[in-house]
Amino acid sequence: MCNENYFWEKFAPIRYICRNWNKFASRLSQGDDFAIGSRSADNYIYTMKTETLSCENFRLFRASLLRWYRRNRRKLPWRETREPYRIWISEVMLQQTRVSTVIPYFQNFVQKFPTVEALAAADLQAVLKSWEGLGYYARARNLHRAAQALANGREGKIPDSYAEFRQLSGVGEYIAAAVLSIAFGEPRAAIDGNVKRVLARLFLIDAPVNDSASGKIFREAGDRLLDREHPGDFNQAMMELGALICRPQNPFCRQCPVRKFCGAFARNRQEVFPFRKPREATPEYHIAVGVVRRDGRVLITRRAEKGLLGGLWEFPGGKVRKGRETAEQACLREIKEEVNLEVKVGARLARVKHAYTHFKIVMEVFLCDYLSGEVVLNGPLDFRWITVEEIGEYPFPGANHKFMPQLIKALRS
Repeated sequence: MCNENYFWEKFAPIRYICRNWNKFASRLSQGDDFAIGSRSADNYIYTMKTETLSCENFRLFRASLLRWYRRNRRKLPWRETREPYRIWISEVMLQQTRVSTVIPYFQNFVQKFPTVEALAAADLQAVLKSWEGLGYYARARNLHRAAQALANGREGKIPDSYAEFRQLSGVGEYIAAAVLSIAFGEPRAAIDGNVKRVLARLFLIDAPVNDSASGKIFREAGDRLLDREHPGDFNQAMMELGALICRPQNPFCRQCPVRKFCGAFARNRQEVFPFRKPREATPEYHIAVGVVRRDGRVLITRRAEKGLLGGLWEFPGGKVRKGRETAEQACLREIKEEVNLEVKVGARLARVKHAYTHFKIVMEVFLCDYLSGEVVLNGPLDFRWITVEEIGEYPFPGANHKFMPQLIKALRS
């Protein structure tokens, strides 16, 4: 075991963030309880009365967790390789997305774009089409830009340097830590939502997990806990623990391999942690969309590459002005403003609801007939008049896919 002097030498920075060092040291010597938190974030690692804050307990925690992980980890396609490119793709896809959803997308994506060079050489529309339905399309655009940068400047090789990897488009702290620890053994803690939940319960961290201001607290806790000899497996083990055992509600504490180290379990406060900031009410917008028909073809437009749903194709339309117009009137106005066409708004094809991260929409879709005018774009980057058979060649947002079967049926009839 490490003695106390070794511990404080090893983790000396704790001294400098503690405003009440003498009081803390006195209580620590008595085996008292502490937490890392937003209000007490002069923040120390939690220590139970029956456990001591020692290097030995950190080693026991790591050994127990890794032993459980190696016996119980799920067989996932990106875990069958140490190839940095595939690990990178998987980690980007897994952000904000369930594992079960990612698996087929990952397999299809790496089959179409097996290397950095193949991804860099691909047309962005082909990349977005492969991403279609996975959501958060900025991830795909950033991957494409990053791959082009690597192909042009590094012969397609992913850097094993944290500083260099962080310079790539779309690579944040989590992605860099996860990829470099798994692929290259870089000793950096990867802190995602699952890991934050585990850390909050282990150390009774009362900082909100959904507040960016809490990031430093969770990073420091994760870095101290990290197994620096096996950082890749340890990071994946923490994520797996959060996904399978330390769930948001009704965690399987009796099956947890590290419950004896957990402050929340010791106090039966698993449902209290983690803390979250209350979310504001999600706004909902009323949208009118027109499918403009002309000589057996329909008009689609491509969104600007920056911003929500960037680079995807859609049918022209926009928000209905509250209290000032009907959905039909909004459809007519938006088509004129967006593409400069005069149309006749016909029957309503569908009414669909769709939720994004920070807002919801109710979309009314109308079949429209072209009357006059030439397309002049105001907002979109491009347009096409396409046949019903060509619709499947273009990447559309998820909301559009909700009415696509009805549209195809209507156009064919």
